[in-house]
Amino acid sequence: EVHLVESGGGLVQPGGSLRLSCAASGFTFSNYAMSWVRQAPGKGLEWVSDITSGGGGKRYTNSVKGRFTISRDNAKDTLYLQMNSLKPEDTAVYYCIKGYYTSSPPESQGTQVTVSS
Repeated sequence: EVHLVESGGGLVQPGGSLRLSCAASGFTFSNYAMSWVRQAPGKGLEWVSDITSGGGGKRYTNSVKGRFTISRDNAKDTLYLQMNSLKPEDTAVYYCIKGYYTSSPPESQGTQVTVSS
């Protein structure tokens, strides 16, 4: 059974940084691409970033390019999202997804990120 647990969210001031983690279990993590998606209050799911199984290929939605960095540690079965220069519009619940995002709703709990002064 696939199990994904996100952590690292919190309240941060505009311009601040957070590092999200996603601990994966129940599948061979190193065989799969992984993605981050987010859901802002009152809005639908938005794809944020994804990374290939080996970590060599990374993509970002335009609004986070240059500010967010996705990475993974296949030895630790963990996915990361380093978020810098955070803006209030980054406020959302962030979820990790096994594979590439296909609009299916996430099954994990997510981690809340709130950017506010």
